[in-house]
Amino acid sequence: MKAKPVIDMMCIVKNIDKIDLFNNQMDSLGYDVAGEWGITGRRLYRKGGDNRTHHIHFYQFDNPEIERHLIFRDYLRSHPEEVAKYSSFKEELAQRFHTTSEYSPAKKKFVSEMEQKALRWFSEK
Repeated sequence: MKAKPVIDMMCIVKNIDKIDLFNNQMDSLGYDVAGEWGITGRRLYRKGGDNRTHHIHFYQFDNPEIERHLIFRDYLRSHPEEVAKYSSFKEELAQRFHTTSEYSPAKKKFVSEMEQKALRWFSEK
């Protein structure tokens, strides 16, 4: 799938509040401390400014967002036709928008709809 060359990592921890204790260290390593950034219970760290290279997503072990992300990943792995649609859509957006602040909101509805398909697929397995 076409994508920005960004490495996304998900870390699962026992206590999400303890992650905040590392904000200064993450900042000193060049990570933007983004907090929850729209997802309750997440801690997001981004590296690279507008030309991001890494995203680290921390979740507490019992956060339901973990399963949602993994289901979406597995859905894409099992549905190459959906990967082609998603890839094509992302390429179209990349041609129209040159900053993450424009690109990300533009793809939100499409991704949300695809996530709903993934959740239905998972529940029918």
